[in-house]
Amino acid sequence: MYARPVLFLLLISLTAGAQYKTYRLSDKGDTLNAIDLKGQKQGKWSVRMPALRGQPAYEEEGVYVNDRKEGTWMRYNLMGDPLAVENYKWGNKNGICRYFTPFGIEREESWRAINPDKGFDTIDVRDPIDPNKYEKVIVKNEGNSLRHGTWKYYDPTKGRLLSTESYFLDRLRDPNEPDPITGLAKVAAPDTAKAKPAEKPKPKEVLDFEKKTSGKKKAVRTGSTGGG
Repeated sequence: MYARPVLFLLLISLTAGAQYKTYRLSDKGDTLNAIDLKGQKQGKWSVRMPALRGQPAYEEEGVYVNDRKEGTWMRYNLMGDPLAVENYKWGNKNGICRYFTPFGIEREESWRAINPDKGFDTIDVRDPIDPNKYEKVIVKNEGNSLRHGTWKYYDPTKGRLLSTESYFLDRLRDPNEPDPITGLAKVAAPDTAKAKPAEKPKPKEVLDFEKKTSGKKKAVRTGSTGGG
């Protein structure tokens, strides 16, 4: 009855053993935490990290390709609550990464990965004036991802957006300068302190009265009742 599943798992084990130096099998027979014959991490990984320097312990899972993180990686506390959803390319953060507390989202980051195999990388950047044109920008590879795009900070308990920052190839942008990707400048909010309230239209009866009395000398009250 159990011969076929056991034989199947045995074949998986023998195949994995031929490809990897070390690995482990999940309850479903998936190969996890594999290190190939070159000593590089490959495939699905699930790791528990102990508490260190005041930071609580956590678990993370994702995929390695040639010893580099690739695609979406999830991080959880030991209660199973999500702590982070990060995206990787070439082992560097790429795209949107979100970070959480047990109460809710805390911040959202935006990254641009640089190929670590190149000393310099060429990135196509949209022309600020003509969105149909792209300019090739050469970026020196410092070994890290570049902050690129909008970063958002939240109140985790209420989910309310507190502030934003905008980066362009790791440079913090002035909020009033044109967006180098869209070419659009940020529109300043109206100054409500200086803005005058709009005047209400006058009733028709008042307008008719003012029209009739226009040009006539108005009587001035002096408070006198007459007499000597």
